[in-house]
Amino acid sequence: MTAPILITGGAQRLGLAIADDLLLKNQPVIVTYRSKKPSLDILNEKGAILIQANFAHADGIAKFIGALKEETDRLRGIIHNASDWAKEKPDSDYNALLLNMMNVHVNAPYQINLACQNMLENNGNFADIIHMTDFVQEKGSQKHIAYAASKAALHNLTLSFSALLAPKVKVNSIAPALLMFNEWDDQNYRQRALKKSLLQNCPGAKEAVNAVNFILNSDYVTGQVLHLNGGRHLK
Repeated sequence: MTAPILITGGAQRLGLAIADDLLLKNQPVIVTYRSKKPSLDILNEKGAILIQANFAHADGIAKFIGALKEETDRLRGIIHNASDWAKEKPDSDYNALLLNMMNVHVNAPYQINLACQNMLENNGNFADIIHMTDFVQEKGSQKHIAYAASKAALHNLTLSFSALLAPKVKVNSIAPALLMFNEWDDQNYRQRALKKSLLQNCPGAKEAVNAVNFILNSDYVTGQVLHLNGGRHLK
């Protein structure tokens, strides 16, 4: 039986699109979610294994790892997509904000990767870890300082784990800029956002799906960052 791919934060947006695509290819998936969403019923009907998880706290990470090991002893891959996008405000608890960003984007992938090393290596063929990072990992962000710092740390985990887990496990990251708008984004915001990249378009979740498939199908790519930013770094 084909080993499953774990997708954290797979109940919406990019994670959901990736999960749907893999299920369509008859690739078993395990999806984590933080809160109930209508998409979970559809994923369940398609055969996904669903595990509720809260990565904002260390005990939530440990609880999830225990639940995962009860479901499977092998993994084809892990896609670390779970994310939080809180920003600094004048009344923010900055200590709590930074800890939350680091737990979700760094501590959870760090602990899950180490806990699942044998599960990945027992897959037989290549296994994969994909970290979903962000364009801001190299540029920084004035409005999302803790978020940007945590994504930069996640990028660094890609470098360390690619060396640690070779040659059986490939470890790469995907660093998107704007791929999807939110339904509440107004037209003025959308126009300003599009002008930030050279290609001036918003390609949708399929761009991330294509990037994931490229990495999964590769036999010779590890320790790399696949940038999905429309040339935004050149503006």
